[in-house]
Amino acid sequence: MTIDTPALWNSLPVPALLVDPEDRIEDINPAAESFLNASAKSMRGVPVWDKIAVDSPLEDAFLRARKHGTPLFVNDADIGTGDGPPIQGNLKISPVADKDGYMLFLITSRALAGRMTQSRGVKSSAKSAIGMAEMLAHEIKNPLAGITGAAQLLSMNLAPEDLELTDLIVEESRRIVKLLEQVEQFGNLSPAQKNPVNLHDVLDRARRSAMVGFGAHMVFHEDYDPSLPFAQGDADQLLQVVLNLLKNASEAADKKGTIRLRTYYDHSFRMRRSDGSGQALPLQVEVMDDGPGLPQDIKGDVFDPFVSGRENGTGLGLALVSKIISDHGGLINVDSVPGRTVFRISLPRLSKDVEKTLKET
Repeated sequence: MTIDTPALWNSLPVPALLVDPEDRIEDINPAAESFLNASAKSMRGVPVWDKIAVDSPLEDAFLRARKHGTPLFVNDADIGTGDGPPIQGNLKISPVADKDGYMLFLITSRALAGRMTQSRGVKSSAKSAIGMAEMLAHEIKNPLAGITGAAQLLSMNLAPEDLELTDLIVEESRRIVKLLEQVEQFGNLSPAQKNPVNLHDVLDRARRSAMVGFGAHMVFHEDYDPSLPFAQGDADQLLQVVLNLLKNASEAADKKGTIRLRTYYDHSFRMRRSDGSGQALPLQVEVMDDGPGLPQDIKGDVFDPFVSGRENGTGLGLALVSKIISDHGGLINVDSVPGRTVFRISLPRLSKDVEKTLKET
């Protein structure tokens, strides 16, 4: 079977740029359109070094590669576009056969591999939490009810000065029961209902709820892709995810802070599962805040149960978030530095057949 060149070009899963002998962009593939946040048409004729910035001296090496017709590899570099924070990844530059002076740029990000590894850890942590929830609910909640009842009975015959001790027992027992009920959510969470979901509706519901409650001191900004198609999932569970992320961001801010909600479509983003099957996850949702960032000692473990960066935090909110996203066949990861923390969710879109049916009804 012969595949035509445009099909191969459009199928490349990484950003690719074709650069002419004058260092101008001649063409970019769809993945590069997403990376540059610009269309191929608008990029034609633009100097490539106006759009691609690399934290490594490349000029001499690039000239030698073009002159001698040899490839050039730049590994573990910060690669940016000037419109946002750079990514860490690899830049591969290769001469184009039978086209003198033309060079092909390929950009591969290390973030995707990190998200895949993080996703596998998330699923494992969620399974462990489910088993823990069942065990704790059975072994601890019932005895605690007896302890609380006994303390209340004792308090009926105690002098006022001794009631402080029984009140402490009752109060702490109730606090532990509340904690166990949160843990128990892992085992009791009903399967996600796979229905058409407008992610912007979910984000707006969560934003409005936050603005009149825990996030009243925050400033919200929306940066939505109006053409974003429907997701396939459970709107209530996804609402729970966004509310949890907004609550964390609001609590991280000392006083007034800013939360940015962003959506965009990345048609090149795919996840390969352990069974070899592939899954496109083009729908991207970001919840970004300008708070102090995650503590360094827990940055890699925030989705694990009982890991919390806040005093008196249970460490269960993000673990539940990760389980919900995993049940939706999606991915979630976090990038955090002081002043900028971004939780990024990648989800599958609604099947085109269902979309077509919705439009016809």
